[in-house]
Amino acid sequence: MNNIKDYLEELVAKNNTEAFIKDDPVQFPHRYSDKKDIEIVSFLVATIAWGNRKMILNNANKMLEIMGKSPYDYVMSEGWKKLDDAKCVHRTFFNRDLKYYCRGLKAIYEVPRLARNDNDNSLEDIFYNEAHDVWRGIQNFRDLMAKANDATSKHISNPCCDEPKKGSACKRLHMALRWLVRNDGIVDLGIWKRFTPKDLMIPLDVHVARVSRDLGLIERKSNDRQTVELLTNKLREFDKEDPVKYDFALFGAEMMEL
Repeated sequence: MNNIKDYLEELVAKNNTEAFIKDDPVQFPHRYSDKKDIEIVSFLVATIAWGNRKMILNNANKMLEIMGKSPYDYVMSEGWKKLDDAKCVHRTFFNRDLKYYCRGLKAIYEVPRLARNDNDNSLEDIFYNEAHDVWRGIQNFRDLMAKANDATSKHISNPCCDEPKKGSACKRLHMALRWLVRNDGIVDLGIWKRFTPKDLMIPLDVHVARVSRDLGLIERKSNDRQTVELLTNKLREFDKEDPVKYDFALFGAEMMEL
């Protein structure tokens, strides 16, 4: 077990560097300073972060160019209404899906929360709960987006909080949460303060799952919510305060795909 931990720590040290940023989708939220811009960019870019890495970066850049200097202003001013629904953004994510996201985000930001100034509204407010349960936060986000659009979206995974055994791994949402919550001073931005890194779940895709099985960290074959929880709990044995830092290690074995 110590040998595996040492191996993972070496990979974390190798990949969790400033050099990592320029070739990773995390580069995009790093371009912004306003909290709302960072939130919006984190979720949108994470949503299209699957497939060939070069294609992800090119398409994310094109999407953000459309949104201008402030993605938040773009969302709230409804600039997205002019988009051609049929135009592809990335693989199976089209402008109609971008409009779905923008419509939902606008509705969420428009509702004052926590008895604060409206300008202080944050997506963190709808994710946070007293149990620090990120699954429940994802469920709330998904439900609010569906309510604003009168429909669910295949691009926002379902954690099935009422039936956890049926829940999705929610990989891309957990990746966005990693960017927003972890504050390592290097790669992750850590602008959300109501969660801590120990609350996070590992972003699980087929590559991370395969590496984890090869290392003997998990045995379960399905890449779903249950496996995410099993793997995260195993990683907590190595670092209970920041188990998701090992995403840099497990991901490091597969640099070309997300």
